[in-house]
Amino acid sequence: MNGFIIECANKPGEIARVSEAIAAKGINIASSASLAFGDRGAVGLLTNDEQGTRKALDEAGIGYREVEVVSVSLPDKPGTLADASRRLADAGVNVELLVPTRIGGGEVVLAAGVENAVAARDALKELTTVGA
Repeated sequence: MNGFIIECANKPGEIARVSEAIAAKGINIASSASLAFGDRGAVGLLTNDEQGTRKALDEAGIGYREVEVVSVSLPDKPGTLADASRRLADAGVNVELLVPTRIGGGEVVLAAGVENAVAARDALKELTTVGA
């Protein structure tokens, strides 16, 4: 599975512009996160149709990058993200996207968009979910 990272201006309407382009094609945004720093921002998202999302963004003239996603299941308690991210750092894996996909039942499942999914899965071993 791939996630999409869209760089945009930090101004009203940017998230709407991205999400409207995707919605117009009947594609569901399954999970997203966005943030801004100064005059720039970024939207990271997962959808139910990667090929359709590419087409929607391309047709709307919206630039994006794709990153392979590794699904990580963590106990919902202090320190678990610190442990997982340290494992990735020690393996030389850069995390470019991090979005929650499920929270509940004492666990948090995160989608981590990484530059090296094989190394990430190896570093996280038992924390990665099957099929991700």
